[in-house]
Amino acid sequence: MASEEASLRALESLMTEFFHNCTTNERKREIEELLNNFAQQIGAWRFCLYFLSSTRNDYVMMYSLTVFENLINKMWLGVPSQDKMEIRSCLPKLLLAHHKTLPYFIRNKLCKVIVDIGRQDWPMFYHDFFTNILQLIQSPVTTPLGLIMLKTTSEELACPREDLSVARKEELRKLLLDQVQTVLGLLTGILESIWDKHSATAATPPPSPTSGESGDLLSSLLQSPSAAKLLNQPIPILDTDSEYICSLALECLAHLFSWIPLSTSITPSLLTTIFHFARFGCDTRARKMSSVNGSSHNSLLGQERGRLGVLAMACINELMSKNCVPMEFEEYLLRMFQQTFYLLQKITRENNAHTVKSRLEELDESYIEKFTDFLRLFVSVHLRRIESYSQFPVVEFLALLFKYTFHQPTHEGYFSCLDIWTLFLDYLTSKIKSRLADKEAVLNRYEDALVLLLTEVLNRIQFRYNQAQLEELDDETLDDDQTEWQRYLRQSLEVVAKVMELLPTHAFSTLFPVLQDNLEVYLGLQQFVVTSGTGHRLNITAENDCRRLHCSLRDLSSLLQAVGRLAEYFTGDVFAARFNDALTVVERLVKVTLYGSQIKLYNIETAVPSVLKPDLIDVHAQSLAALQAYAHWLAQFYSEVHRQNPEQFISLVSTALEAITPLISSKVQEKLLLSACHLLVSLATTVRPVFLISIPAVQKVFNRITDTSAQRLPDKAQVLVCRALSNVLLLPWPNLPESEQQWAVRSTNHASLVSALTRDYRQLKATASLPQRKVQMEDTKVIIHQTLSVLEDIVESVSGESTKSRQICYQSLQESVQVSLALFPAFIHQSDVTDEMLSFFLTLFQGLRVQMGVPFTEQIIQTFLNMFTREQLAESILHEGSTGCRVVEKFLKILQVVVQEPGQVFKPFLPSVISLCMEQVYPIIAERSSPDVKAELFELLFRVLHHNWRYFFKSSVLASVQRGVAEEQMENEAQFSAIMQAFGQSFLQPDIHLFKQNLFYLETLNTKQKLYHKKIFRTTMLFQFVNVLLQVLVHKSHDLLQEEIGIATYNMASVDFDGFYSAFLPEFLASCDGVDSNQKNVLGRNFKMDRDLPSFTQNVHRLVNDLRYYRLCNDSLPPGTVKL
Repeated sequence: MASEEASLRALESLMTEFFHNCTTNERKREIEELLNNFAQQIGAWRFCLYFLSSTRNDYVMMYSLTVFENLINKMWLGVPSQDKMEIRSCLPKLLLAHHKTLPYFIRNKLCKVIVDIGRQDWPMFYHDFFTNILQLIQSPVTTPLGLIMLKTTSEELACPREDLSVARKEELRKLLLDQVQTVLGLLTGILESIWDKHSATAATPPPSPTSGESGDLLSSLLQSPSAAKLLNQPIPILDTDSEYICSLALECLAHLFSWIPLSTSITPSLLTTIFHFARFGCDTRARKMSSVNGSSHNSLLGQERGRLGVLAMACINELMSKNCVPMEFEEYLLRMFQQTFYLLQKITRENNAHTVKSRLEELDESYIEKFTDFLRLFVSVHLRRIESYSQFPVVEFLALLFKYTFHQPTHEGYFSCLDIWTLFLDYLTSKIKSRLADKEAVLNRYEDALVLLLTEVLNRIQFRYNQAQLEELDDETLDDDQTEWQRYLRQSLEVVAKVMELLPTHAFSTLFPVLQDNLEVYLGLQQFVVTSGTGHRLNITAENDCRRLHCSLRDLSSLLQAVGRLAEYFTGDVFAARFNDALTVVERLVKVTLYGSQIKLYNIETAVPSVLKPDLIDVHAQSLAALQAYAHWLAQFYSEVHRQNPEQFISLVSTALEAITPLISSKVQEKLLLSACHLLVSLATTVRPVFLISIPAVQKVFNRITDTSAQRLPDKAQVLVCRALSNVLLLPWPNLPESEQQWAVRSTNHASLVSALTRDYRQLKATASLPQRKVQMEDTKVIIHQTLSVLEDIVESVSGESTKSRQICYQSLQESVQVSLALFPAFIHQSDVTDEMLSFFLTLFQGLRVQMGVPFTEQIIQTFLNMFTREQLAESILHEGSTGCRVVEKFLKILQVVVQEPGQVFKPFLPSVISLCMEQVYPIIAERSSPDVKAELFELLFRVLHHNWRYFFKSSVLASVQRGVAEEQMENEAQFSAIMQAFGQSFLQPDIHLFKQNLFYLETLNTKQKLYHKKIFRTTMLFQFVNVLLQVLVHKSHDLLQEEIGIATYNMASVDFDGFYSAFLPEFLASCDGVDSNQKNVLGRNFKMDRDLPSFTQNVHRLVNDLRYYRLCNDSLPPGTVKL
């Protein structure tokens, strides 16, 4: 090697060149290779030691430290012990000498390198590693350095990465746990002494006029005036150094708390001290001073102090998030809550100078975030524990949480607080369900709080009370299928619904009057409608009136959604008790929907069309949707009154239909049209009144849909209306015996409905085989699409119904189904059409296969098997992109339905289904990295095995009794082996979803059919699978599934533990490359011969970890000399 001085100059110029913006990527690669080769040499570290002490170039220092890091973490085993001693003594000296002058990132990196040495060598070869850190912390000059070392040690040793053996990881954690008490004592001392030193000098502020108000709740919270007094001390003003030390100490504590168990080492004085610092976050005076003095230094100071509050809250939240609380720690927890609620009270206190909201706006955003996290943890993890303490005032806590929630400065903050209320309401609901005896007492305790919450949440969703904030919400951009405004409304309504569940009468009497007010405005619009030359116009033009109307309509829309959301709390057991309230609501809704349809508010001209027209359409649509929500209530009402006086019920349903029919038109806006269609479907499907078919309004819809000259509705609406009409005819009427169902008439009517809907489609059969021109082809495609989407939906909606309904449905569809089968071959190369046809056939197979009968089903399957030749499959999968793959997936789904069918009917198809899978589809997709088709193919193979086990294993009861052990005869062995081979191959591929699915399939086959115990599997496949699973763990390619793989490995090994320990494990270790024989022996010895699941999986993970660790150690690189 060249001289050290020359090497340093060369390295500096290389580094400067590397980071210069004119250097080409080619040259950068050359320099990188040169530097890497230099680092791999034995003895390169001596140069680096010289570089570190002699250069001021940051790049060179960083490079040198990287060389050390590589040496310690990857090559340490091979470094001579003399060299190790030298490195262990030189690096700490270097740190001590230069830590004040080094840039912080270099200093931190150097600390990490020293901690890496400790991780390998402490306490055996580096016995003073930890005592050195403690000494650094105790000496005032080096306290910050000691704290950085301590935090790095906690990060690197308590939760080490996997470049250590499991035994070493366990040893390190034990060594650290032994030090916890000392460390926590030291940190407490540092924080206390800084606080006390500065508290003594802090000027006592004049008594505040509001200080009296906090006394009462506070002393009830803290149970001791002295503690309250302590927390009321003024907050000291710290100098920059003290502030820096405190922030490092709090960062250390937060990391320590993330892994040390809750125990008495966390003393009351430490907790109190942390809370003192948490007060920095809610002290707005610090910010005030900084803004008054105006200098940037001061404002920075204010930010720093806020940061101490954030760090202290992070410590508290680490402790809060631990669910397992030892008995002796409970009292500490109680004290923590009391102190945090003191802070909460401080934050939400109002006085003349501040509203709560302005106070919260002044606080650091991350402090508020941490505080909200604390409240969430308190409610979700600890409330059930704390509520039982009589001295903890839960109701007062809720009052503070209420103030905190409704004064949040940001929407996100408000959402997070609503989440906390949702957790609280869930807790309360489950508590009441489990303690029905004192349900009333529990509810009475919280009643006032809940009613307040409900009222305030309702106010928050209304423009009338909250316009400025609500107008900031975006109602255009979709995120997760909802806009910001929809999310806001949905979350608020969930809270309303949960309160309704607990306090139905209160909730209803709070909500209904508000709805009523807004309805009055809406129903009163009729008087302002005037007829103009072009139609109807709303005669409200003053800007202020328009704005008020806009707000009222938006609120009405939200309140209608709220009323719809509460529908479920009027049905079931409480139907009779809450009947009158529900009837009031439904009558109002029916009236409102009819009113909207009659005066055609959706078509009216307004002064501000861009705002008021969407508002009017939305209210109309929401009123229909709200009425739809009461369909189950209407159904229950029907079953209660159908014998005696059904007049009221008949009138409600008839009026609702009068509101619906005018809207079923292609001229009506889609939003409104779809709401009307959905309501019609619910009346036909859920309520099913016997008189529906005879109502003129419904007959009108029938005529409109079957009239070829009428303009077709948009696709979605057409499908919904056809579903409703079909269900009116097909679904059995409730409360009536079979003899009164009038099936004959309904069957005839259904046949003519379907016949009218499929007229054009059935005519395609004649021309199917003729070549078509492009224009003609497009028209044909439209007819196919429109007809099949309607038919598929009709079948789907009847698939779970009685046999009679399905029979009638199939009779009506029979001709169309045959047409579809005849058309299929003509469109086999048009994947978009084939896709729709197969969707239709899949729905038929799922819903009507019994009605279709065996011969016809066989004909369909045979047609498909003939059409999907190897060439056709290859064309679909490889050349037609996602549509082609979808076609094949649907075909495989149809076969899944077929192979699941019990009985012997479809068994003859099994050989051709298996050969299609294994000889035609599998070879095309096996080597492709894309996951398309694979999931469906393996599900089909799983279904073949799961539902047709006896096709492979003929087990006769007699044989098993005679032999005493069920050694079945094996049939179709080659096919079984091929399927298993395919499953094995799938575990070698990167797709994690497929891996998880297939592992689950194998485990299910083992649970249900003892797959792993079968002789063929046990003798020829078992250990191949175990081998693959272990290799996957070693390669870390599917790390998310570690647990599932561990359990599957156990289930396989447990079939033959003797074979696993005596033959497989030694063979597996012998075949492992990258480890020497001594290491293999250690790995084998460490794998204890446990036979229970937890110990076995622990052994597997230990084996995998240590095997990777040894390979890492052995990867020390060959020596070579490189000159710079």
